[in-house]
Amino acid sequence: MFVDRIKVFAQAGSGGRGAVSFRREKFVPKGGPDGGDGGRGGDVILRADSHVDNLTGLFYEPIIKAKNGGHGMGKKMYGRAAPNKLLRVPIGTVVYPADNEPSEPIVDLAKDEQEFVLCKGGAGGKGNVHFKSSRNRAPRQYTEGEEGEQGHFLFELRTIADAGLVGYPNAGKSTLLRKISAARPKVAPYPFTTLHPIVGVVAFDEYRRATVADIPGLIEGAHKNIGLGHDFLRHITRCRVLIFVVDVAGSEERSPVEDIQTLRKEIDLYDATLTKRPWFIVANKMDLPNADENLSILRKRFPKIDIVPISAAKGEGIDELKKKLAESL
Repeated sequence: MFVDRIKVFAQAGSGGRGAVSFRREKFVPKGGPDGGDGGRGGDVILRADSHVDNLTGLFYEPIIKAKNGGHGMGKKMYGRAAPNKLLRVPIGTVVYPADNEPSEPIVDLAKDEQEFVLCKGGAGGKGNVHFKSSRNRAPRQYTEGEEGEQGHFLFELRTIADAGLVGYPNAGKSTLLRKISAARPKVAPYPFTTLHPIVGVVAFDEYRRATVADIPGLIEGAHKNIGLGHDFLRHITRCRVLIFVVDVAGSEERSPVEDIQTLRKEIDLYDATLTKRPWFIVANKMDLPNADENLSILRKRFPKIDIVPISAAKGEGIDELKKKLAESL
């Protein structure tokens, strides 16, 4: 199961209450108040972890609660402070308040080991030792611990990768990712084989490398959330370079030029800033009929855009593609 968007309820621990106690020892008459303070409640803390790749854990635990602090005790002993509730989430997790959507994000966990206190634990209550005075020698007052913060939150994952493969279903993005990295996305001759983003690592010369995300196929109307459009489009927002993979042979009875125009339009309607990012075209399926003719038409329509012809199925043109990717990054 791959989960990249989920609502959760988080609650920090409450502080323990203060104690009402009086010193009782031999040879110490009227020892006075000695009630200790309550312990602090635990925080709910988020930590970005490179070893976590989706939010599936929250699907099975949508209610997150930290423990309460211990109560104060006699002899001015403090209650035990509760441990923090640490929640590991994928890098690229954005947290929103769920009560008033849409809204500004609370935090964007974009770096490994980045931490954020989502809900702060309550302070412990005060024991009766704090209430003694010259006029109140035997106080029985104490305070309850503060309640911990709580709320409903929306967790949204936006895949972080250097480059994103964008294209229609069956354009060959998954096959291409298999050829340029060690990732093994599912490949099958039917639309929407890829149901969630898959990230692969591409190795270059001189020990350089880059991450490439296989974004599930987009269709016309994706900016209106047609075909799970928003679920796919938001994963593009993190990519530095966009690689438009097109079926240049038209094997799905579509025009390669119209495919690029439609994809660019959908991305612009979703987020206008994405169209300003570096991009180039990968003309896939060059081993099929009509590919050469359509490639010429594609180059005439986009004369200023780099076009890399390849055949992902046969592994042709992969070295040229990796070189172009390295230059773009």
